[in-house]
Amino acid sequence: MRTLLSAPLLLACSLLAASAQAAPSGTVFTANERGNSISQLDLAAGSVATVAVDIAPHNVQVTPDGKRLLAVGMNPHAGHHGDGQAAGELLVFELPLGARPTFRLPVAGHPGHVITDAASNTAFVSDASNNAVQVYDLASRRHTASIRTGAYPHGLRLSPDGKSIYVANMQDNSVSVLDVAARREVARIAVGKAPVQVGFAPDGKQAYVSLSADNALGLIDTARRTLSGTVKVGRTPIQMMATPDGRQVFVANQGSRQQPDDRVTVVDPRAGSVIAEVSTGPGAHGVAISSDGQYVFVSNIESATVAVIDSAQHKVVASYPVGAGPNGISYRD
Repeated sequence: MRTLLSAPLLLACSLLAASAQAAPSGTVFTANERGNSISQLDLAAGSVATVAVDIAPHNVQVTPDGKRLLAVGMNPHAGHHGDGQAAGELLVFELPLGARPTFRLPVAGHPGHVITDAASNTAFVSDASNNAVQVYDLASRRHTASIRTGAYPHGLRLSPDGKSIYVANMQDNSVSVLDVAARREVARIAVGKAPVQVGFAPDGKQAYVSLSADNALGLIDTARRTLSGTVKVGRTPIQMMATPDGRQVFVANQGSRQQPDDRVTVVDPRAGSVIAEVSTGPGAHGVAISSDGQYVFVSNIESATVAVIDSAQHKVVASYPVGAGPNGISYRD
């Protein structure tokens, strides 16, 4: 099923007109876990289309070549954690987004996040139930490897050089470093309490990790593979992303369902300090950034919205309704 949602809840045209920047363009996708759906936000048109899926999608990711959207999640009837069997699925959509995936693959256990290699040929899915990252060849549509990680792997990202994957292990307070070519863990970095997601500086010299139980952003020296410092942020930080110039990291603070946080903390990673805080909506969770770095997109779980932040002014300039419980978010030019 494909439905068009209403116009933006808020479109601050005066701010956009006053700015020297062009209005945002491109497409934003959200994984609506509570609504069993994926939303597609056309920024130029200001319109949102939502497609129903038969999983509870937790994460979505546009492939580097921009041709596909990958989504992972659980069968809503299989229970939240799964049982180590094929309770989850990887859905592969051709873009523009259609009503049904092109193909789907079973994922053992509990899939959390998905990424691909730089060539967009191989998918890597974090599997919390089996303490592993599952590897899939997208051309042959086959599962090809299982890479061991720390306990309860969740968010993962590919390094800028395409050679490594960093994975946040929520239950052993570590980040696994995986060798993409060798398909194995080569290091494990102690970072702090309940890490959820990771990110990278554009030059790859620094990595970031959200420490959800410490209310902090961890800074990782990738050459030494050690935690070099932390920066206090809001309550229960989840996703983060650095701007293309590397000068800012935007951290979404979700809080709890009973007491959601609504702030995005803006960090100067070089100084290790907070620059600003921006209120986006209750349950700020996912973060994506436009390719030019001018706009930041944040999914807000409790308000079922996507907020658009002007990265220079640190202000919300638009907010759009999406499906229920948006978690993962991804951007395409």
